[in-house]
Amino acid sequence: MTIQAIAHPAEEGGYWAEVPALPGCVTQAETLEDLKVRLAEAVEGWLLADAERVVDDKQALTLMVTV
Repeated sequence: MTIQAIAHPAEEGGYWAEVPALPGCVTQAETLEDLKVRLAEAVEGWLLADAERVVDDKQALTLMVTV
């Protein structure tokens, strides 16, 4: 899976990044190399948390999609 992230220089040094497709999925690091590692961890955590979300709609169907 490949997903776009936007990296920004942090005012205090280092970088922070956001994943526009995943609201609230953000992370920070001192180097771009570390930022890429943390982004992968943040995306994985976001997706796992979303997969555990309970939908309160008796007619809804849960579908699992591998990308």
